[in-house]
Amino acid sequence: MAKSMETAKRLEQKLAEEGVLVRLQPVYKNRSDQDNYFEILVLHAEADAAREIFLEKGF
Repeated sequence: MAKSMETAKRLEQKLAEEGVLVRLQPVYKNRSDQDNYFEILVLHAEADAAREIFLEKGF
């Protein structure tokens, strides 16, 4: 999960650079992007790879 759209986009970009399919989903439907949290969704088969990428990149 990411606290803002800006952070979520940055994480999405890092995963996409490594070839991981990513989708962002807001947690709350009635909040602006700046005040919302975002789920970073990846395929179940790529979850371990995504976790490793985040660890390697220092997130």
